[in-house]
Amino acid sequence: MTTSLEPAAPSTATAAVPAPAGDATTPPAAEGVLAVARRAKVAARSLATATRATKDAALHAMADALVAAAPAIVEANAEDLARGREAGMSPGLLDRLALDPGRIGAIADALRDLAALPDPVGEVVRGSTLPNGLRLRQLRVPMGVVGMIYEARPNVTVDAAGLALKSGNAVVLRGGSAAARSNAAVVAVLAGALEQQGLPGDLVQSIDVWGREGAVALMHARGLVDVLVPRGGADLIATVVRESTVPVIETGVGNVHVYVDASADPAVALPILLNAKTQRVGVCNAAETLLVHRDAAAGFLPSALTALADAGVTVHGDARTQELAPEAVAVVPATEHDWATEYLALDLAVRVVDDLDAALEHIRTWSSGHTEAIVTRDLAASERFVAEVDSAAVMVNASTRFTDGGQLGLGAEIGISTQKLHARGPMGLAELTTTKWVVHGDGHVRG
Repeated sequence: MTTSLEPAAPSTATAAVPAPAGDATTPPAAEGVLAVARRAKVAARSLATATRATKDAALHAMADALVAAAPAIVEANAEDLARGREAGMSPGLLDRLALDPGRIGAIADALRDLAALPDPVGEVVRGSTLPNGLRLRQLRVPMGVVGMIYEARPNVTVDAAGLALKSGNAVVLRGGSAAARSNAAVVAVLAGALEQQGLPGDLVQSIDVWGREGAVALMHARGLVDVLVPRGGADLIATVVRESTVPVIETGVGNVHVYVDASADPAVALPILLNAKTQRVGVCNAAETLLVHRDAAAGFLPSALTALADAGVTVHGDARTQELAPEAVAVVPATEHDWATEYLALDLAVRVVDDLDAALEHIRTWSSGHTEAIVTRDLAASERFVAEVDSAAVMVNASTRFTDGGQLGLGAEIGISTQKLHARGPMGLAELTTTKWVVHGDGHVRG
């Protein structure tokens, strides 16, 4: 199948949502996905000259439409949840999958928050006038077509659509079979809202109908899809990075650490730990390992382990943690598997370390490069932790749950990048743009 850039005709409102799986009119995966990508490329052109007012009005329309359609979206989501439970999906993944009117309202509010943010398109990154009189500007411009492959997270469907629209991009979504009904309902609502605002519904399209074959076709749509963002488990991300011919921004799993230093105030450390571990477990910025300085262990761990047990957390601890555990708290002996695990559940690995050096070495060995936190009253310790931890985000006396585009003032996020090229950490509007050099002369020629 060729990847010709010759565009297909834009779709109608109903064609923005693929036909149900197995429909006789559904074309083969490669053909269908390339047709979607071509329509997305055409649709993206409509945003090249769109004003901020146009995009912001569309974001508000999308938000209002989601709220209005909440009952239908929740009904579709209930079907996905029922299938997930029957398939034995973990509680953490079920939590990621679940939508209710409150969550839909929060997702809609995130779109409104995006509308309030500055438009990154056209921002002058740098500029100058050369000695020869040439006037230079480096401007932010859209990527074009952004592809997303993700699992069991219908909120990502909305976040990706909103961020793409505001940053001037079209988006092609592969949301996974676990959320198929939810995503189809959401995409239909968003596309309809766009068309009511005079924008192409093809700015937001799903390829879920083609399943895994569709995901592979999206990975190979180089020249039509400008960048691909995988968001999900380690296997999914590794597969996309390995197989894609489209440039990939790699998001990472969250093997996240909280380190309680010798000088830490237990009254500060315990709420941070509980929030990082239990506020929401099925997310990549939840804590998975607690490291405690040996000088703080006796004064902190007994009460911390009790509080964790009261919150329903199963502790996987090393020998020193087991020794300090109250009699009423059961501790599972930890193995190297626990240090390497992103639980996404009410489980926590706990280790007592000799000093800051040992904590840093543990993090260097086992971290996924997502987020680490230190709780300390020692300025020198915090500065060394910040300098030596090589992760996308470092928290000092704050919960790891703040590694989030919304929490950091970026609006929604399309993912959290753990790579070092182009984007790192929560990826908001600016991270979905590239740059263009614009040079103005007065008949200049190069000698």
